[in-house]
Amino acid sequence: MVSSTENRFSEITPEVQALTDLCLKNSYIPPELYVQYKVNRGLRDLNGNGVLTGLTEISEVKSTKIVDGEKVPCEGKLYYRGVDIDDIVAGFIKEKRFGFEETTYLLLFGQLPSRQELQNFRTLLSNYRTLPTSFVRDIIMKAPSSDMMNTLARSVLTLYSYDTKANDTSIPNVMRQCLQLIALFPLLSVYGYQAYSHYHDGNSLYIHIPQPDLSVAENILYILRPDSSYTELEARILDVALVLHAEHGGGNNSTFTTHVVSSSGTDTYSTIAAAIGSLKGPKHGGANIKVVQMFDDMKKTVKDWHDEEEVGNYLRALLHKEAFDKAGLIYGMGHAVYSLSDPRANIFKKFVKSLSEEKGLTEEFALYSLVERLAPQIIAEERKIYKGVSANIDFYSGFVYSMLNLPLELYTPIFAIARISGWSAHRIEELINAGKIIRPAYRNVAEHKPYVKLDDRI
Repeated sequence: MVSSTENRFSEITPEVQALTDLCLKNSYIPPELYVQYKVNRGLRDLNGNGVLTGLTEISEVKSTKIVDGEKVPCEGKLYYRGVDIDDIVAGFIKEKRFGFEETTYLLLFGQLPSRQELQNFRTLLSNYRTLPTSFVRDIIMKAPSSDMMNTLARSVLTLYSYDTKANDTSIPNVMRQCLQLIALFPLLSVYGYQAYSHYHDGNSLYIHIPQPDLSVAENILYILRPDSSYTELEARILDVALVLHAEHGGGNNSTFTTHVVSSSGTDTYSTIAAAIGSLKGPKHGGANIKVVQMFDDMKKTVKDWHDEEEVGNYLRALLHKEAFDKAGLIYGMGHAVYSLSDPRANIFKKFVKSLSEEKGLTEEFALYSLVERLAPQIIAEERKIYKGVSANIDFYSGFVYSMLNLPLELYTPIFAIARISGWSAHRIEELINAGKIIRPAYRNVAEHKPYVKLDDRI
């Protein structure tokens, strides 16, 4: 129940609305000025290519190749420290191992671990998987938020107070902080959800202690579910999801945020909290929630899920802002870099099919596959696009999380649990190669005005 005081806190008063109208009147910049002054909005050129702002050895995203001296689209490729993501996943799947810890080691240290190095690393993460005394009671249980990303950010910032070397930006200390955050993110996320579920929804409160012999993926399911049970396939698919989300080049919004904030010389907790704020956005980490909600609406609207014409008409209605949220988007389709394919989506799809069979949801999987095939054709017919369109990883990740019975509130935190590995690697890379503070330029387009004395103002 929201109190009258809380209602007043959230109220937009007529005074605030009047000030907002004034701000809107005096803050609008005509879009044509961006072209006139050759400003790369979103740090992308007119062809959608990212503006080069830095160098990295951590990962590479490829969507084009050179043929006869010309750049042409190609099937998407993703490399972690120079190793093809397809080979990484195939390697640990073939040996029936969990891969997220191995992937994290690769991202942080630049090489694949030996069997003993991997075991030592798993043990180190397990040792760090303990929150400070009373942290759950005093921090996570107090004022639980309906948004787990805000809860996660608050928890990260509060950990600053428990660290006697919080401001020390030496590489060994930052490495220690990053390893601790990598280990703690699953607990902070799931415990935050449990608190919200209990206090807001009246559900029973479960605070399970993580098990030292379990992988990150297994522990997420272990501490989330009331009975701590899960199937091997469920854990392995969640592990693959973590691997595929762990890193994606230095140019994605949250990783770039990590570089920008790190370049200021601030502490690790402030840096990671800023990255969490970026990932929370629906244009970034929150996209898979939109995919699931879009498909829920589609399944209610489309009578025959196998009818290509009916499904196609729904997709056109989406683009025409006549269906779902009327935003004009087919969520999960298209990517800022990839055109012909997103390698992460291609890898994920193989496992999604297996999980849908285990869960008895093959009809839903068939609908996803149909939309994946039809959407690029329809988008090409309806929109002027500068490159190809294909399904991105968000297209299938939300479906996987729904089949795993993960609450919607945890979809984006799961992304963060994975991406903290990449953020950590990029923060350390920025500090090792410390240069100038990152400060892009903005051109002023406002006219100069004389100062008017207070009594002379209208």
